[in-house]
Amino acid sequence: MNWLKHIRWDSKGLVPVIAQEQGSNDILMFAWMNREALQKTAELGQAVYFSRSRNKLWFKGEESGNVQTVHEIRMDCDNDVILLKVTQPAQVPDCADHAAQAIACHTGRHSCFFTVYENGEWKITEPVLKDPKTIYK
Repeated sequence: MNWLKHIRWDSKGLVPVIAQEQGSNDILMFAWMNREALQKTAELGQAVYFSRSRNKLWFKGEESGNVQTVHEIRMDCDNDVILLKVTQPAQVPDCADHAAQAIACHTGRHSCFFTVYENGEWKITEPVLKDPKTIYK
């Protein structure tokens, strides 16, 4: 576990994590990890985060099925941010409206970063691919 010592954990023992889709390089989501979550992510090859609201490990996809397979774990130059290169299974089939996409966001969208600031307003730029009520158990 010597590799975990190199990370600059915050005062709560957490580090911010960005999940980026391998291939498209889309930023899918932002979350937090504690030591155990990062260790399990490395061991399992699947994203495991730390839920601050539930104060427990959160295995991505445990309820939604939107599991993230981790291909690479990177650390930034200050050793205080982790980047995961991930893939997820497409949850929405190919159709005329959009290409087949995986759902990373709890809102049923491909990415959590679907709101863009333009001309003094926030605009939603990505459609809901699947109703969240049908995703979560």
